Amino acid sequence: MHYKKSFITILLSLCFLAIAPQAFGQTKDQKALEAKKSALEKEIKEMNRLLSVKKRERGAVLEDLETANKKIKVREQLIRLTNQQANLLTRQISANQKEVKDQQKALTALKKEYAQMIQKSYLHRAQENRLLFLLSSKNFYMAYKRLQYLKQYQAYRKKQGEGIAVQTKALEEKISSLNRQRKAKEALVLSNTAAKKQLLSEKQYKAKVLQDIRQNERKYTAAIRKKQKEAKDLENRIEALIKAAIAAANKKAKGVKGGANFLLTPEAKRVANNFTANKGKLIWPLEKGLLKRGYGVYSDPVYPGIKHQNNGVTIATEKGTQARAIFEGEVIAIMAVPGGNLGVQIKHGNFISTYYNLKTLGVKKGDLVKEKQSLGEIASNDSEGQTILKFYLYQNSTRLNPQEWVFNLK
Repeated sequence: MHYKKSFITILLSLCFLAIAPQAFGQTKDQKALEAKKSALEKEIKEMNRLLSVKKRERGAVLEDLETANKKIKVREQLIRLTNQQANLLTRQISANQKEVKDQQKALTALKKEYAQMIQKSYLHRAQENRLLFLLSSKNFYMAYKRLQYLKQYQAYRKKQGEGIAVQTKALEEKISSLNRQRKAKEALVLSNTAAKKQLLSEKQYKAKVLQDIRQNERKYTAAIRKKQKEAKDLENRIEALIKAAIAAANKKAKGVKGGANFLLTPEAKRVANNFTANKGKLIWPLEKGLLKRGYGVYSDPVYPGIKHQNNGVTIATEKGTQARAIFEGEVIAIMAVPGGNLGVQIKHGNFISTYYNLKTLGVKKGDLVKEKQSLGEIASNDSEGQTILKFYLYQNSTRLNPQEWVFNLK
């Protein structure tokens, strides 16, 4: 009965060993936090590369401030995330320490029980010969049963020894995993310390930029007014070109003048339906970049009470990057803004995508383009050290939020 009870103990221990290592592996929460952390670190790295602070000419101080604000925001997210990772590891380490302690205690008990069994087996072998044990049987059936008992006992001893070896190895792995978790936590703490130091530096730089702006408030106000006027003029031009394209397309198709929406041919309907079906999955209007300004209303970086409106998105990239079509369509307009750069408008059924701030053009009006087709090189502002694409999206003459249509544009 004693052996049977011990054997059950071994089996239960082995079952636990099959399950317990999962607690020491990387959990779903850890993997999710690590993925988010990697994404934020990548974004900061990309910001440092694309929006690096350089010596700039007068008037570019606003770009410095926007860069500083974005870096601070992402850095704070990274610090919060690293804190979550550290807290999760602390809880796991605490639970795993208790588990290791319990398993060490259970293993010690098993080893003691195994030692006692070996000792009794040795004494039994010295007092009675196995052959005599079998020959002293009253009949053949009893001898057979005794032989089976000896075999089972020997198998049990072997099984118990193997169980102790397996549990010892598993315990060693648990302890190694626990040590790795402790080292990972130490690395997170060091990483957070470095991030906080960098955040402090970025906040100090922001304060310096703000001080410079407020000391030259008149110049700042003039720069803001100039940017607002440029943005408004550009958006008015985009919408005027769209309305003109609608009127021209409708007149050509049906001889109908006016109308706020495109009259769609069967082919145009197919393109529009496909475009709609790809909402949230459309490709970026360039191969690689960083969202600098999202769609909608945003607060002024110096005076938060002042609000600004962005009817598209602004994406920073590296010098020499080409703008590309987000979907198949037809080039309906080429924009040439006086004193500014070039732009392209593409019609996708009754959707229109606009790509502005191009240095060169690779297409002309009337061209049919495919998804990912190059449209032209994005212009760089040497005084600000940045290469910026302005991207707008419309359905007929109604503005759309590109962030809702283009995949992961955030």
